Formats: sequence, C-alpha cells, structure tokens
Amino acid sequence: MFETFSGSDPLTATSVTAAARALSASLQSPSGLDDAGRIDAIRALEQLVCVATAAQAALTAEFDDSQRAAQDAVGVPLAQQGRGVAAQVALARRESHHRGQRHVGLAKVVVSELPSTWEAWRAGRITEWRATLVARETACLTREDRLAVDAQVCGDLDKVVAMGDRELVVACQQTAYRLDPEFFVTRRRRAESDRTITLRPAPDAMVWLTALLPARDGMAAHAALSRAADSARAMGDPRSRGQVMADALVTSVVDAAVRVPDAQATGETSSDAVAPAAGVGVSLGLVMTDAALLGSSDEPAHMEGYGPVPAELARELVARACDRDERIWLRRLYTHPTSGELVAMESRARLFRGSLARFIHLRDQICRTPWCDAPIRHTDHLRGASSGGDTDAVNGQGLCEACNYAKQAAGWRARPSRAGGRHAVETATPTGHTYRSVPPALVMIRETRARIDLVLAG
Repeated sequence: MFETFSGSDPLTATSVTAAARALSASLQSPSGLDDAGRIDAIRALEQLVCVATAAQAALTAEFDDSQRAAQDAVGVPLAQQGRGVAAQVALARRESHHRGQRHVGLAKVVVSELPSTWEAWRAGRITEWRATLVARETACLTREDRLAVDAQVCGDLDKVVAMGDRELVVACQQTAYRLDPEFFVTRRRRAESDRTITLRPAPDAMVWLTALLPARDGMAAHAALSRAADSARAMGDPRSRGQVMADALVTSVVDAAVRVPDAQATGETSSDAVAPAAGVGVSLGLVMTDAALLGSSDEPAHMEGYGPVPAELARELVARACDRDERIWLRRLYTHPTSGELVAMESRARLFRGSLARFIHLRDQICRTPWCDAPIRHTDHLRGASSGGDTDAVNGQGLCEACNYAKQAAGWRARPSRAGGRHAVETATPTGHTYRSVPPALVMIRETRARIDLVLAG
C-alpha cells in the first residue's frame, strides 16, 4: 500500500483510490502476521484513519475558502456566502447535512485556530473526535485564549496521546477557567438556550425520547418521576421502577396536552384534516394495508415519523382509539405494485396544497437528500415555480430546512426523473457531481395494492 501512495504523491482522488484498492486487495488472504504483528498493524491502521480524517479536514477548509471566494466574486452577499458548502461535504462523505456542518466548522476552527491540536491530528496521534472535543471546549473563548489552551493542553504530543476523552475535556476546562472564568458563565447561558426534545426510532417498535435540559430542571424532573416510582412500588405496583417512571412521564405529558383547549377544532369537518379533535393535542399517523387493518394479513404498517411497526401493534392502536371514542380519519392511498412507493391518493380536501403536501410527506418519509435522514420540514419544488415548474407530486420533494436552504445557493440544480418506474430526484451540485435519490417503500407489498392512511387523535 505505501509503495502505491507515498508522501511525494499528490493528494488526489486517483492516488487515494489506488491506495485504498491496494489495502483492500491485501485483505483477500490471511496476513501471515503473528499476534504481536497483528496488534502493531491495528495500531498503524488507526493512525492511518486519523491521518485520513485530518486530510478530509484540510480539504474541507480549502473547499470552504474556495467556494466563499467564488461566491464573493459573483456578488453573493456576505451573510449568504458559504451556503451549500456543508451540503456538498456531507454528500461527499455520505452523511447528513447536519454532520456536514459539523465537519466544516471543525475543519475551519482546528486548521486556523488550534495549531497544536491540528499538528497532533494530522500526525495521526489523536482522532477526529478528540479534535472535536478540544474545539468544543474552547468554543466561547477569545482567539488568544483558545490558542493558549491549545498550546498548554495539546502542545506536548506524548502527553495528549496518553489522555482519555474525559481527561482531555477536563484539562481543557481547567485551563480555560484559569484564563477566563467568565467563559463558563457565557457557555452555561448559551447551553440553556439549546434545550430541546428529540425523538429517535429504537428497535422493536420503541423510541428514544430524549430531553436536553438545564441541570436544575432535569434533576427536578427526574426526582419527581423517582418519587412517583418509589410511591407506586411501595404500594405493591408490579411494574419495575423504570417502567413506572416511563409511564408517569407519558401520562403527565399527554394529560397536559389534553387539557389544552383547541378552539379552532370546533366544527372541523374536512376529511383531510390532520389536527386532532377538540381538546386533544396529539395525533398519530398510520399507513397500513386494508388486509392488515382487517386482520387477514400481517404486513407491517408504517407509523409517520417512526417507520415500520408490526401489524398487531397497528391494529391495537386502532382498536384502542375506537374504545376511547377518539376521532379517526381514513384516507385511501395507492402504492406502486412492486416497490411499495406511494403513487396516488384519494382526497376530498378543500385546499389542494395541503393535501398534496401531506402526500409528499408520506411518500418521502424523510428528507430526500441522500444520507440526510432528517425529518421533513419543507415541501420543495424541484424545478422552481418561477422557472415553470409544476406544483404536483412529480415536481415535489420533502426536504429538511437545512437542505432546502442549501440547494438555493448558486449552481445547485434538481430535477425529477424515473428510476425503474419509481419517482426519483437528481440533484447536481456546483462542482458538477450528481446524486440520485428514490423514496423508500412505505409498506411491504404482497398481494393487495390499496393502502389506508389513519390519523388517530389521542
């Protein structure tokens, strides 16, 4: 491998690809090493991985500078310069736009403002994650103080290599506090503004509901749930402590939503309404075959915002909604006979745009940008309406907010196409690279082609 790609070779896609192929070819047969040699090779490969990510960072910083200069040359306002850079980096690394933003930010900071960290990274002595930790822990410092922390913590390569992740974080924090105690006050206030709730799918039709809260609020909430669990267990509740805490959390949140009146829901008659019934602030979208709904098939259903769920669970949710006299909307959807992709829907909505937007959200499920996986926030025209693009399902795509803004930068183009009879989107970036995406199958296809979309309010 090292004969294929030496330090004198230019860093190009061709030379890197040749080196990767040489390494890949060496894996086709046993190494022939003894155990000590295997450990040495693993360590050397880890160093290679670190150097490779540093090379990506260096190229990312160069790319950002070049793109900003090109945008400035054509008169792009300063506030908009750099738009689309993170999206292109994300596509090249087969990652989400959010991760692309992190990669760009890290590259710019480490290369230009953390010279000791950069030296350790490009020498393969620290990983990309440890460089991220140093950048994160010095984010609110002035440039001078950041340089000082960088020199004191990462100036000794042997010392920083011996540190664990937490030890590195503590060292940065202690040094930063000595230089600027006010830094921690500013950081705490900024951190409180980042409080949020996130939802991620988990195995077996479960989800991780995560709250990022100020310490005082998080501790208070946990203490309240713990007291509820202790009280229930003392009274003989057979559930585990964790189960009681989880159930108490759900009950308190849902009950609070039910108590919030929804005056606008009064008199609602549209069959396409997605707002919950009066007094209820929660809705749940299910897409399932008619056979699965009626119990003659076990084809998995699709839960909007989550993904596939067992048919048994979907029927249980429908039955529970009926038992509680909750409002249920039914809408017939039609899928491609082989791919499972949504192709049409029946709608009696008064507003065509609202119905069409919901169809696109159900069809695309997540942001259509490859590898993004973010929730859909915008329904976007592939070919802009100002350029004659139609407002229909073929010319529409669901995007997250970041990806939609990124494609508005100069040089981005998107158009609809077909891939094996399925709806496809072809996106071209300013560098001439083209990426294609197709929507995932909504439900598994067996015999029936009709689908039923249920919105359960509860």
